[in-house]
Amino acid sequence: MGELVERVDERDHVMAVVERGEAIRERWLHRVATIVCRDGDGRFLVHRRPDHTSRFPGRLNWLLGGAVDVGESYEQAAARELAEELGVHAAPRFVLKFLCDGAISPYWLGVHEAVITTPVRPDPREVAWFDWLTAPELEAAVRRSGFVPDAREAFDRYRALDAPDHPFG
Repeated sequence: MGELVERVDERDHVMAVVERGEAIRERWLHRVATIVCRDGDGRFLVHRRPDHTSRFPGRLNWLLGGAVDVGESYEQAAARELAEELGVHAAPRFVLKFLCDGAISPYWLGVHEAVITTPVRPDPREVAWFDWLTAPELEAAVRRSGFVPDAREAFDRYRALDAPDHPFG
């Protein structure tokens, strides 16, 4: 049996437990948690996905993350993904959630932030390369080809947030 996720409705209420592959094939809504990582200087982590990965191989992304496990909250999934992908233990802060049409399948996307002040140890199965970019550098990178398409929509929504401490505010 493959990875199990919760199939959810248009209000993000759980309907059933299904295999993630089936949810993608059938275009059923499920949940994905992501993390925007910033360093102490406010720069953003951008990474390239490995060439052998099944989703967006070799593409750049500014979000880390993955499917929310059955019974897991978005915040718990974000913290787990951060530990799995970067070897960092932190409590990511929830920023926003939206229904993403998705290049592969539709899903609810929970976006979180974490300030990373310790060295990262990327899992090479998840991160082939990374660098820290300033807000203007990130904005330019997101618009280039080779960027994960779903990450562009998340970036536009993140950039549009109206908060006093927001890096794009």
